[in-house]
Amino acid sequence: MGILDALSEMCPATLRTRRRIKKRPQLTTVEMKVRIDCEGCERRIRKAVHHLKGVTGVEVVPKQNKVAVTGYIDDPSKVMRRVARKTGKKVEPWPYVPYDVVPHPYAPGAYDKKAPPGYVRNVVADPAAAPLARASSTEVKYTSAFSDDNPNAACTIM
Repeated sequence: MGILDALSEMCPATLRTRRRIKKRPQLTTVEMKVRIDCEGCERRIRKAVHHLKGVTGVEVVPKQNKVAVTGYIDDPSKVMRRVARKTGKKVEPWPYVPYDVVPHPYAPGAYDKKAPPGYVRNVVADPAAAPLARASSTEVKYTSAFSDDNPNAACTIM
């Protein structure tokens, strides 16, 4: 403890001023679906997002119509509004998840022909399509009865 620290403790609290430390946002990735027709569209998207405060990287995948922006971003909707305003294109959050995440990927709400290979729609988060993608209790009973974990199930059924 130095001399200045000791003196600052002796002074009344009203004389001292404290700086408020701003919390820095965490490193996040914002994934968007934007229709990308040509290299000009790709360049326009990169240019629109690259100069935003906190952006560290921009990844554009034209074949999947996907834009991934990484950085210290406060509000993901701000990035999406900026892309929509600068490019004039429709922007929506990335609606797809990997195939392995969804329990029933071929359920009516999950399977999408427009999805990139290895991806299906995120129906677990969608309340309207979630009952179609989840297994009911009777389905779980039948699938667990014939699983490899239960070798005596065949004897009890027969």
